Amino acid sequence: MSVIITEIKNNVGIITLNSEKTLNSLSLEMIEELKIVLESWKTSDEVACIFLQGAGEKAFCAGGDVRKLHDVIIAQRKIDGTKVPQDCFDFFSKEYQVDYTIHTYPKPVIVWGHGIVMGGGIGLMVGASHRIVTEKSKLAMPEITIGLYPDVGGTWFLNKMPSAYGIYLGLTGARLDGADCKFLGLADYYIESSSKETILNALLQADWNRASHKTVSHILGNISKEFIIPESQAELHASFIKQFEEIDSLEDFRKILISHNDKDEWISNSVKSFEAGSPSSAHIIFRQLKQGKDLSLEEVFQSELNLSCQCCIHPDFAEGVRALLVDKDMSPKWQPATWEEITEEWIDSYFKELKMENEKLRIEI
Repeated sequence: MSVIITEIKNNVGIITLNSEKTLNSLSLEMIEELKIVLESWKTSDEVACIFLQGAGEKAFCAGGDVRKLHDVIIAQRKIDGTKVPQDCFDFFSKEYQVDYTIHTYPKPVIVWGHGIVMGGGIGLMVGASHRIVTEKSKLAMPEITIGLYPDVGGTWFLNKMPSAYGIYLGLTGARLDGADCKFLGLADYYIESSSKETILNALLQADWNRASHKTVSHILGNISKEFIIPESQAELHASFIKQFEEIDSLEDFRKILISHNDKDEWISNSVKSFEAGSPSSAHIIFRQLKQGKDLSLEEVFQSELNLSCQCCIHPDFAEGVRALLVDKDMSPKWQPATWEEITEEWIDSYFKELKMENEKLRIEI
């Protein structure tokens, strides 16, 4: 079975992530095939625009296939735990190449962000020129709960959000719906899922002799006018989020979050995931977002490659995946286990520049 399905109809290149059982989670094979297709269609006269979707109705893409990465890390630890497994380097470097390609693509890329869109799925969606969410979209960057951090360009797009939403979402993995995504700038159009065929039919009947970006914008703009965007929970919590704008430390963030009196369901869920998450992850996320504020998009992906590979040789990432997806006991044993045990030197070690075969870790962009 092909991990991605492609077809070209009337200058519309349709790509389907085809792993419905895993909620279209990104495997290395899927990433490699996606890269080949995007590169070949970039200069093809047959393709004027791309429509990217996930198989089935449950998910566009639930993230990277971290279960496979866990197995590779555990195998490598038996040989030499100080070395980054080659498969991990290949996965992250190629995933970020694809993300960067979408961000800088010369043709319109439409992403049908329906159902679950998490982690690596957001990485594919956020750089697209035309991002659609529906009434069933559920987005999040919940990496703190598996000992990782919001990668796939999170340093870039979280820092571009209004107020302190970026740092809040990065540290809590708060869930977002379609209305939230529209408010936060993660999506361009809110269109109900029943209109998918209408969109595809309009694209297939379009005149692609004109400027293709304008053609797509016109089609999606007209269809989206029919729908009223529901109230956004994220927007309703604007005054709560504003409290985090001037914080100087992770401890400040924690105090405001934990001591907030009026904890409704939206805030309570955020507190739970923050407190259950890896203490090391909380620290690296805070530093990642503060340090990365002024980085270019290319610099973001290069720095994230190093940080992701460091996570593969630090304890919490494999442990977080074990607890969630392997043994499913939901009881990760974080190392260090508490906030009090985290030192500056420990966090510094995550940001130390890694080398493979004496070469700096680089993504070919």
